[in-house]
Amino acid sequence: MKYHVWTEGCQMNVADSQRLESAFEKLGLEHTPRVADADVIVLNTCVVRQSAEDRAYSYLQSLRPLKDKRPTVVIGVMGCLVGIKDNRRLKEKFSWVDVFAPPSDPTPMIEFLRQREGLALDQAEVAQRFAAQDYEIVLPLHQRGQLVAAHVPVVLGCSHACAFCIIPFRRGVERSRSVGEIMAEARSLVAQGVKEITLLGQIVDRYGYDLKSLSNFKFQSETPLVDVLRLLNEMQGLERIRFLTSHPNWMTDELLDAVAELPKVCEHIEVPVQAGDDEVLARMKRGYTADDYRRLVERIRRKLPGGSIATDIIVGFPGETEAQFLATYDLLAELRLDVAHIAKYSPRPQTLAQRTMPDDVPPEEKERRRKAIEDLQERIVGEINARLLNRAVEVLVEDQHKGKWRGRTRTNKLVFFEDERDWRGKLANVTLLWTGPWSLLGAVNAADSQRISG
Repeated sequence: MKYHVWTEGCQMNVADSQRLESAFEKLGLEHTPRVADADVIVLNTCVVRQSAEDRAYSYLQSLRPLKDKRPTVVIGVMGCLVGIKDNRRLKEKFSWVDVFAPPSDPTPMIEFLRQREGLALDQAEVAQRFAAQDYEIVLPLHQRGQLVAAHVPVVLGCSHACAFCIIPFRRGVERSRSVGEIMAEARSLVAQGVKEITLLGQIVDRYGYDLKSLSNFKFQSETPLVDVLRLLNEMQGLERIRFLTSHPNWMTDELLDAVAELPKVCEHIEVPVQAGDDEVLARMKRGYTADDYRRLVERIRRKLPGGSIATDIIVGFPGETEAQFLATYDLLAELRLDVAHIAKYSPRPQTLAQRTMPDDVPPEEKERRRKAIEDLQERIVGEINARLLNRAVEVLVEDQHKGKWRGRTRTNKLVFFEDERDWRGKLANVTLLWTGPWSLLGAVNAADSQRISG
C-alpha cells in the first residue's frame, strides 16, 4: 500500500505529518508523491485563516471523484479543520472521508488501517508501537538522509485565547510535553542526520510552567524552556537550535541570556506584535502595549547584538481606523525588524472577535494596508541585508534549489551559492556577493570550519 499526505499551515502541522508518515511506514506503507497512486490519502489541515480553510475544502471536494472511482481508497482528514471536539457536521458534509483525526494525534488513522487491512498487530502492540511516536521519530524513507532541519513540538494547544485566534478551540488547552519525550525525539532525529531542531509551541516561552509541580524532572531555571535549550545544546551531532513562536509577555531575560550564552542556540527571535495601536491590542486581548513591545525589542537587541527579530502583523482587525493602522505602520518603520509576516484579518468561528466584533474593514482596504506594510518591510529588510554585503556568514545548507545550494544563517536569512561539492547538512562559510530583501547570494570560502555570525 502507498500513502500520500498533503500538509497545509504551520510548522506544527509539518511535525504532525512527519509523525503520521513515520507511523504509516511502521505499518509497511510506502510514500508516493502522486495522489493518483495512493491507497491512503490524508489531508493535514489549517483553519487559522479563511483562505487556508477554503483550500482544505477545495482539496476535499477534488477527492470525491477519486473515491467514487476507487472506493477502497482511504481518505483521512487531520488537523485544525477537525479539531478536538465533536465533528459530526464535518462527517455529514464530507461523507466520502473515512477517518477524522484531531491535531497531533495519528491514532485514529492507524487504528482504522489496522482494523480495515487486518494487520497482524494486537491492541497492546499497537499501543506500544504508536504511543512511541510521541518519543521517537523514524523519518519516512523519502526524507532519510535528506532532512537537515526538523521541528519538535514542545507545547501543544494554547490557553491564551487572543480575540482573533481559533487555535485554543481546535487544538485545546496548553499542555507541555515531558523533557524526556522531547529529548528522545530530538536524539532520534539527530541520529538520522538532522542538524537543526526548532522547538515549537503556540507560545513556546510558556513551555513547562504546567509541569513544574507534576514532572519528575527538576527544572533548574525559572523559565523551563531554558533547561530544554541547555540539554539540547549538549547533544552531539546537533548543530543549531531555534524556538518559536514567542509572546511578548513571556520573553524573559533568563531566556534571552540563554540564547546569548549557548553556542548552538541561534540569535533569531520570533515574537509577534500583531498591531501597533494600544486600543487595537486591547481588543485583540494581547495583554501588552506598543511601548511594552518597544521595550522588549530594545531588550532583545541589547542582549543579542547582531541578532534578528521577526514579527507578525494583522491588518484590518475589527474597528481598526486609518490612524490605528498608521500606528502599526509607524511602529514597524521605527523598529526596523528583519521579518514581518503580514495577514489580513479574517473572522474565525467561536473566537471573541467573530462573536462580538463586526468585520467592518472592507476587503479592498485590508489589501491596501497589507500592501503598504509589505512595501515598507521590503525596503527596510533590503537596507538591513545590504549591510551584509561582502561579509562572511555561516550557512547551514539544507538542500539544492535550481542548481544552487540553499541554506540559512544563524539569524535565519536565506542564502544561495553555487559549488560542485556536496554541502547538504554541512556548515558553509559563505561570502555574500549580492543582497536583496528576501534572499542573499554568495560564494563559499575555501576554509569552512570557522564559526562566524550572520
